[in-house]
Amino acid sequence: MATPQYWLIKTEPQTYGIEHLQKDGVTPWSGVRNYQARNFMRDDMHVGDQVLFYHSSCLLPGVYGLATVASSAYADPTQFDESSEYFDARSTPEKPRWHVVDMAFSKDLKHPVLLSAIRAKPALSGMRLLAPGNRLSIMPITKGEYAVVLGLAGERGIVLRDK
Repeated sequence: MATPQYWLIKTEPQTYGIEHLQKDGVTPWSGVRNYQARNFMRDDMHVGDQVLFYHSSCLLPGVYGLATVASSAYADPTQFDESSEYFDARSTPEKPRWHVVDMAFSKDLKHPVLLSAIRAKPALSGMRLLAPGNRLSIMPITKGEYAVVLGLAGERGIVLRDK
C-alpha cells in the first residue's frame, strides 16, 4: 500500500480536543496502545501529512479541526514513565513497543463536520471511519475523502497536496 498523505485521528474532546491542540501548537500524539494505530504512526505517517481532527465519545462526534504531522515517529516517552497510565513494563528504551508522531495545529473548523453529515454523504460511504466495528484512533483516508470533508465544512482555498 502506498503511504497515505491524509489521516483521521480520533480523540475525546474532554481529554484533548482541537482547542487544546490550538493552545499547545504542537503535541506528541502519545498514549496510543493499539498495534495497528501504532504501526500507522511508526511506518506510514510523514512530516507534512494532513490530518482530520475528530472528536469522539461526545454528544456531537465529528471533525472539528485540521492538523499536520509535524515529526517522524519516535519512542512514546509515556511507556517508560511508571507514573503514567500508559506505562508499559515490557517496553525498554532499546526496544520500545510504542511510538508517537507530533501533531501540529492547522485550523479550527468554523463549521464542524458531524458524523451524521459524514454518514449522509454518499461520497464518504467507503470511509474507514464508517466501517462496522472500527474503533481505530488513527486511520488513513483518501485525498478525495479529505476534500469532501473540507467541502462539507465550507472550507475553501486549502490546497490538497500530492507527494
